[in-house]
Amino acid sequence: MLSAKQKEKVIKDYQLHKGDTGSSEVQIAILTKEIEELAKHLKKHYHDFSSRRGLLKKISQRRKLVKYLQKENEESLIKIAKKLKLKVAKKEEEVGPPPRIEKKVEDKKEETKE
Repeated sequence: MLSAKQKEKVIKDYQLHKGDTGSSEVQIAILTKEIEELAKHLKKHYHDFSSRRGLLKKISQRRKLVKYLQKENEESLIKIAKKLKLKVAKKEEEVGPPPRIEKKVEDKKEETKE
């Protein structure tokens, strides 16, 4: 867990306006710092499975917030991702469906003759 002072510093660095403590950007920043701290702890104490579970919950929560922010305000997400050095996957719309591979009619006719 982050101490109160560390949390205040993170909030101050990532808040959108004075008094902002709950925006998605701030929540993502806090979760990222907590994830970094837990990952560091788990490298030393690799048999601490309850902390590992907590880490996975935090990662999941951050992933949901990133997905929400990507949908609502993508430029804000890009800005915070650069600041926090996060990897953000492209939207499914940008990637698109996989290409379809269809055989030509001539190839099908040759297969049936043989």
